[in-house]
Amino acid sequence: MTVPALVSRRAVLRGGFCLGALAHPLLPGAGRAETPARPPHRIVSLDFGLAETLIEMGLPPIALPNPGTWADWVVEPALPAGIVNLGTDREPNLELLAALRPDLIVTTPYLAGIRRLLEGVAPTREFSVYAPPVGHPYDRSVTATRELATVLGREREGEALIARAEATMTATRQLLAARGVAAQPTMVVSFLDTRHVRVYGAGGLFGDVMERCGLTNGWTRPANYWGFSTVGIEALAESPASRLVYLEPISPDTLDTLAASPLWNSLPFVRAGRVHRLPAVLMFGMLPSAMRFADQMARLLAGEAANG
Repeated sequence: MTVPALVSRRAVLRGGFCLGALAHPLLPGAGRAETPARPPHRIVSLDFGLAETLIEMGLPPIALPNPGTWADWVVEPALPAGIVNLGTDREPNLELLAALRPDLIVTTPYLAGIRRLLEGVAPTREFSVYAPPVGHPYDRSVTATRELATVLGREREGEALIARAEATMTATRQLLAARGVAAQPTMVVSFLDTRHVRVYGAGGLFGDVMERCGLTNGWTRPANYWGFSTVGIEALAESPASRLVYLEPISPDTLDTLAASPLWNSLPFVRAGRVHRLPAVLMFGMLPSAMRFADQMARLLAGEAANG
């Protein structure tokens, strides 16, 4: 689940699921499944954001696509051992899924094309945080967390997660204001290659968290409905007063090439030494990712203030 794969993953929202997945024969007993009458315990998540929410509510999924990439893109909460690998998020292994006999499958509009197949395996619930139109993923994550908690009979745990997230935003805002680092514009990017970045603006999870934490976003161009713009690195010069924060993972080759690039070295924040590296945070996450992003930004910027 590389960074480009995450983008193309959501692009499928407009075109439905890939033909390979639709070619699976309809599983026995298919039909529109309803949420179980009793709270489910064996949950399969087909989305990392929903999975991290389940973990934080004390009910980790029993299976997930691509669990081996969790440590690269999500990091925390840690993924418990023993979670079954369902294959790729584009084509989950439906035969294995059926063999697991889950009580509930949770998914997103990205997999709407195989919703009928999923419902043939177990009751299936869809939660929308990043589907169009443009919105605020933080607020949508709060709504989705409450809905998921209700389905699971874990309303108390859901409200505790929401309250913890809000407390994290408040504490981060107070810390950054006290350290005097909130007002300087900040651009947050992911490198796609040595010449292009994804820069996070309004309408995405990172933009929402920056706003809640009192940070000034240095990227003011309109973003897409996922909350980012894909631009050449020269476009970042439009915000010369900003500090630049780039997210892991990033390859050593990219860093080496940038270090030798006249274009990169001509950018104002590079010349001024205002470039910072941030540990990985899931851009398509929910409240746990929002808290991780706030925590990592607080550590980075508070450290920057302490170092002068």
